[in-house]
Amino acid sequence: MPDYPLAEKIPERLRTPTGRALDELTLDALLDGRVTLEDLRVTAEALELQAQVAEAAARPQLAANLRRAGELVDVPEELILEIYRALRPGRSSVQRMEQLAAELESRYGASDCAALVREAAESARSV
Repeated sequence: MPDYPLAEKIPERLRTPTGRALDELTLDALLDGRVTLEDLRVTAEALELQAQVAEAAARPQLAANLRRAGELVDVPEELILEIYRALRPGRSSVQRMEQLAAELESRYGASDCAALVREAAESARSV
């Protein structure tokens, strides 16, 4: 794992969602207002790099989780919370879970996350 930790080994490949370089995230920049909360969010690219590290360390489940997280970086928090609530047993209809899966896939390109929601809907259907 020659590129791990990413921030030390390949900082030039890490960018904020607004395109700032990692070395631009300083306390002075924050205090001056040049760095915003948006700059502190994780990116799908950073999560993909972390997934590659996990695969190199023979941790495929962690890599899959990181890739699914990468699919969710642009999904609004309200929708993520709605999906979370819907996945709790007895909290949502199968139809609603299927709608949420379709929205994840069509609107946000989150096909792996949509597959998990569909799997939960199928499990709920068979109960």
